[in-house]
Amino acid sequence: MIWVQGRITLAPRPRGFHLVTRELLDGIEGISQIRVGLLHLLIQHTSASLTLNENASPEVRRDFAAWFDEAVPERAHYWTHTLEGPDDMPAHVKASLLGPSLVLPLRQGRPALGAWQGIYLCEHRDDGGPRSVVATAFGES
Repeated sequence: MIWVQGRITLAPRPRGFHLVTRELLDGIEGISQIRVGLLHLLIQHTSASLTLNENASPEVRRDFAAWFDEAVPERAHYWTHTLEGPDDMPAHVKASLLGPSLVLPLRQGRPALGAWQGIYLCEHRDDGGPRSVVATAFGES
């Protein structure tokens, strides 16, 4: 059994849905040694999330952003947590809807993703800053 764990810092990005599959996988040393196993990714923030979806069309990511901004509006009269700016509380709600983690099967040192699947960083703040992801992989060599 092989265990690999590392922390990847993603560069700051504007609000939106960003394809980060390559950036994350390139940041996990030793993952190529795992023939069959699992990869767990955890984003260590409460105003950003991870999800798995379409990796080819940027329109999908733009549509995600448009839907989430419409569904969870800023400056809604019911928000009481407002000290950190109008985008903060909606960011927490969006992050909870999508979740902080992914668990992916590994095959031959790579996630066994579908042909059109990619990992998104879902940045829910206007200026969220760098984002940290803890990657834990384990399996058989």
